[in-house]
Amino acid sequence: MDTIVPSYLEEYLRSLLPQRDELLASLEKEAADTNTYAPIIEPEVAQLLRTLVMLKKPKRILELGTSIGYSAIVMAQYMDEDGELITVERYSNAASRAGENIKKAHLENIIKVVEEEAVTALSWLDGCFDMIFLDAAKGQYSEFLPYCLKLLKPGGIIVSDDVLYKGEVTDAIDTEKRKVTIVKRMNEYLKLISGLDGLTTSVLPIGNGVAISVKE
Repeated sequence: MDTIVPSYLEEYLRSLLPQRDELLASLEKEAADTNTYAPIIEPEVAQLLRTLVMLKKPKRILELGTSIGYSAIVMAQYMDEDGELITVERYSNAASRAGENIKKAHLENIIKVVEEEAVTALSWLDGCFDMIFLDAAKGQYSEFLPYCLKLLKPGGIIVSDDVLYKGEVTDAIDTEKRKVTIVKRMNEYLKLISGLDGLTTSVLPIGNGVAISVKE
C-alpha cells in the first residue's frame, strides 16, 4: 500500500491544485525518478503548508528533514522577506543539493540549511519559532518533541508529516518486520501528541498522514 487515500480520490485532489512554478515542478520530477533517492512531501501536503504559512504568517520556521529543499522552498515562498527558515539535514549530499535549489529560488536570504543530526541541532538552537515542520527520521519524532515544544512559541504550530505511515499505524494492515519498530514508535508519537496537556492536535489523512498540533 503506497498511499492512505484511494488512488481515484488522490488523483482528483491533485487535479485541484494550482500549477507549480518551474523549479518546484522540476524537483517533483526529480523526486519521482526511481533512480534518484530524493524524498519530498506530497503535492497536497505542500498545499497544506502554503495555507498554514499564509494563515499563521510565521516570522521563524524550523524544519527537520530538508531533503532537496522542496518543502523549505514551498514555505519560504509565502514568508515575508525578513522571515527566517532554518532547515536541518543530516546527509551532506542532500544538504548541498538543497542549497543549490534554494539559490535557484532566490530564497537564500530567508532559508538557512544546517547540516547536522536533528537531535544535535535541537540541542543548541535557541530563540522561538512560530512553526515547526517535522519530516526527519520517523522513529525519532517522540525524541524531537520535547525540544520542539521548548522552541515553539505559545500559539505556535507543529506540523508532523508521514504520521499514518501508509496506514500501517493501524492494525488493519500487516507491517513488514523491518518496519515494525518505526510503526510502533509512530503510533506512540500519535498517542503522545493527541493526549498531551497544552497541545491540541488534529490528524489529517492526506499524503501519508499529517498531524497539526497547536501549543496552547
